[in-house]
Amino acid sequence: MTRTAEKIDALVREDSSMADALEAIREEADKNGGEVQWADVSDELTSGQWGRLIEKGVLVDGDEGFAIADREAYDRALDGNGDGGGSSAVASADVDIDDEESSWSQWDKIAGIGALLLMPGYWFDSIRNVVGGTIDIVLGPLDAALPFYAVILSVALITGLYSSLLQANLMNTEVMGKYQERMKAVQEEQKDLRKRKKEAEERGASEAEIERLENELEQVREEQMEAMADNLGMFKEQFRPMVWIMLLTIPLFLWMYWKIQSVGLSGAEATAVLPLVGETSWQAGLVGPMPAWIVWYFLCSMGFSQILRKSLNIDMSPTGT
Repeated sequence: MTRTAEKIDALVREDSSMADALEAIREEADKNGGEVQWADVSDELTSGQWGRLIEKGVLVDGDEGFAIADREAYDRALDGNGDGGGSSAVASADVDIDDEESSWSQWDKIAGIGALLLMPGYWFDSIRNVVGGTIDIVLGPLDAALPFYAVILSVALITGLYSSLLQANLMNTEVMGKYQERMKAVQEEQKDLRKRKKEAEERGASEAEIERLENELEQVREEQMEAMADNLGMFKEQFRPMVWIMLLTIPLFLWMYWKIQSVGLSGAEATAVLPLVGETSWQAGLVGPMPAWIVWYFLCSMGFSQILRKSLNIDMSPTGT
């Protein structure tokens, strides 16, 4: 669970007036034995601020009202005392990530199901024949006009173009950057606490101080485990454009497979002269069991994808906040 000091720091960054509201809550809690009720502070903060404090877990249920979840961390955050755990990385460790930002829409899920339904076409002739025959209505004229190596090159250009555009429009690099930023901040905070604990032990600090540092270090470890679990959101964000790419690419792949394996190529079309290989059959294994046509497609696709991303200025690197 993200610690109280970090939550307070994030809330103050979002709303500068939250610092006065937090101070008012602390003063009222001191007057009432550590608990505070909304009626006691309604003149000092808004209902929205009160709700945010409860939502973030800064205030928790008490006997008669609400109590501060971690009074020591609360005081540290308000007073700006550098002795607190996490103050060195508070600003970056509490990265606010909205789960809805990385959620899949209904159409994304439909695209994923569609891609899964097409995948058996690689193994079943009946599916491959239906898909191949359907796509041939569109690609047949291209195949009739160009040699087959140029057809594969054209398909690679098409797939490279829509793959780059889909990744640019469907992958939220800012959200991915937030996940990476949070993990990096937690790791840095853990490293800092370990260093401080070692220094405390070397100078003969009190058992209470060493125990406090150990407790804070344990809390950071829990944060790290939570952040690692939350990285599923980053995986979802990365995989989201992939389902659309597969939905569009699998039929094209099945068409090429159908054209070579089921329909068959004759004459000069059945072979090609490839770089570093020379003349070879499209069905001949080029890289292990991988046939020549797949190797040629991947080479063309990777090359075109890099050129298109440079030309369209598409950068898929995660960006921070």
